[in-house]
Amino acid sequence: MTRPHPLAPAAPVTPEQVAQRRANLTLAAFYEYHRTLWLRYALLQVGDRHQAARLVREVHEQLAQDWELVLRQESVPQYAWTALKDHIHHWLVCHRRTPVMPDTAAFRAAMRKLLVRELQDGWALLESELGLYTAISELPERQCDVIILRYVLKAEDHDIAEYLGTTTDTVRSHVMRAKDRLATKLTSLLKEEA
Repeated sequence: MTRPHPLAPAAPVTPEQVAQRRANLTLAAFYEYHRTLWLRYALLQVGDRHQAARLVREVHEQLAQDWELVLRQESVPQYAWTALKDHIHHWLVCHRRTPVMPDTAAFRAAMRKLLVRELQDGWALLESELGLYTAISELPERQCDVIILRYVLKAEDHDIAEYLGTTTDTVRSHVMRAKDRLATKLTSLLKEEA
């Protein structure tokens, strides 16, 4: 097999090939930007690094297969975030498991920081009797996502806004409402205990 001379002109590239290369580069850059947070979130849900990595790879494969369609979505990060949550939920249901998040040190530390003023004396009550994860999981989905993304995964508000297809102001509003709901729930539990 003969090699072309290094100075010989390259074969012409078709517009379709250029478009495909751009799409591949766009997907690769998008995936690299979000992969670490997705892995951390998946690990908080399934508790196994290899399984979390497999789920994230499955999402990447799904995105790659439908990338042209994905790019036409109003929010690509929101579409991908939903796909990730769907894959994780499906895995948890199929394996008859619940998220391991409440048992992680990262979750507990983040929640203590989040609710330090709201909980003060009621932390032990919320943690032991009600279950902090249960209280958070009972929040509306977007508020729950915002709390986990911001406090547990330490995502920036602009990234959270992209995942939820909203604005940073709305993210901040969700945080305030979620904290208010959790504080209200704790207050009512403390009154019941008194």
